[in-house]
Amino acid sequence: MKTSQRRILTTHVGSLPRSDAVLHLLEERENRRAVDAVEFNRGIRQAVLDIVKRQVDAGIDIVSDGETSKISYATYVHDRLTGFSDEGSTEGAKPHADLAPFPDLRRKMAQLSGSRRFKRVACVGPIAVGNRQALAHDLANMRAAVDAARPAEAFLTAASPGVVASFLPNSYYRSHEDYVGAIAEAMREEYAAIAAAGFVLQIDCPDLAMSRHTTFQDLSEPEFLRRAAFHAEALNHALGDMPPNMVRIHVCWGNYEGPHTHDIALAKIIKIVLGVKAQAIAIEAANPRHAHEWTVWQDFALPDDKLLLPGVIDTSTNYVEHPSLVAERIVRFAQIVGRERVIANTDCGFGTAAGYGKLDPEIVFLKLGALVAGAAQASKQLWS
Repeated sequence: MKTSQRRILTTHVGSLPRSDAVLHLLEERENRRAVDAVEFNRGIRQAVLDIVKRQVDAGIDIVSDGETSKISYATYVHDRLTGFSDEGSTEGAKPHADLAPFPDLRRKMAQLSGSRRFKRVACVGPIAVGNRQALAHDLANMRAAVDAARPAEAFLTAASPGVVASFLPNSYYRSHEDYVGAIAEAMREEYAAIAAAGFVLQIDCPDLAMSRHTTFQDLSEPEFLRRAAFHAEALNHALGDMPPNMVRIHVCWGNYEGPHTHDIALAKIIKIVLGVKAQAIAIEAANPRHAHEWTVWQDFALPDDKLLLPGVIDTSTNYVEHPSLVAERIVRFAQIVGRERVIANTDCGFGTAAGYGKLDPEIVFLKLGALVAGAAQASKQLWS
C-alpha cells in the first residue's frame, strides 16, 4: 500500500455514480429478469474502463472500479453466495433511530434520494460460495482498466461479514454469531482473491459504527460494543494470513443527511477498529456530526504500522468544499499522525446503492476535484 512520501495522496471510499445503462443492467439482475450475460458483461466492463479513467483524469491517485457491478456495497453478496432467498424488502425492519421521530423528513428524504433498488433478502439456507464468475469478472475488468489508465494504485471493495448480517436478515442459523461466522468463512475466498490479484482490499465495516443506530438499535451500548468486537474478530478470521499492508477498512455512521443524534462516538469504538488486521483506516471526518473527532487521534495514538485515510469531503451534500478547507483538514491530521501516514479521502461512497442518493453525478466529480486541489495545497504546506 502506497504512502504519502512526497505529497498527500488522494483516494475515495469506493462507490461512484452509475450510468443509466449500468443501472438498468443491475436492476434487471436484481429483479431476476432475463439478462443477456454477454451484454451485461460488456456493459459493465466498458463502464469500469470509463470510471477508472475519469478518476485518473480528475487527479485521484488510488482508484476503485466505482463498485460498478454491485447493486449496493453490502447486499451484492447474495448474487455470489448460496443460502439467500430471491425476494426481500427494500427497507429495514425499523427506521434509523435518529430518523424515527421524523416521518415527514423520511418522506422528503425518499423523494430526494429516489427508490432503493437493492433487496434485503434473507438467509434461508447454508451459506457457501456459489458464483465465482462475478468476482472473476470484477478482477479482470479492473485489471484492464488499471492497465489502460495507469493510476498510482488501485483497490477493490468487499463487504465485511458483520455488515452483510446487518443488511440481510438471518432466518436459518441458530444464532447471530453462527450466521456471521458462516458469512466470514464464505467471504474468505473473495478477500484473498482481491489481494492476490494485486489490488488493495477495502473491507466496508459500517457495522462497527452505523449498525448501532440501525440494525442493532435495540441493544444497549455495552451489548453493541460486544457485538462489534465479535464482528471485528470474525473479520480478522476471514482475513486469515493476508498481509495487513494489502488491507484497508472503511468505518462510517451512515451516508445520509439525517440528524445522526444517535451515532456512537468514535472514542467508544476506536479500540475495536484499531484491532482489525488492516494497515489503513478510512473513517468519516468531514460531516457536521463527526468533523470534531479529529481530536480523538490526539488521545488514541495511531499505531506505528497503520495509516489514516480521513474523510475530508462530505458525501451527503451537494456543497462543494473549498480546497482551502480541505487542505486545513488534511494538515490537521498530518500534524497529529505524520504527513506520510495520511491519505486524503472522502467520508463515504458516492453511490453506496446504485441509483439511490441525492448527489448530482457531475457534482460528485467537482467534489473529487476539490479533494485533489486541497491535497495539493496541503502538500505545499507540509513539504515546504
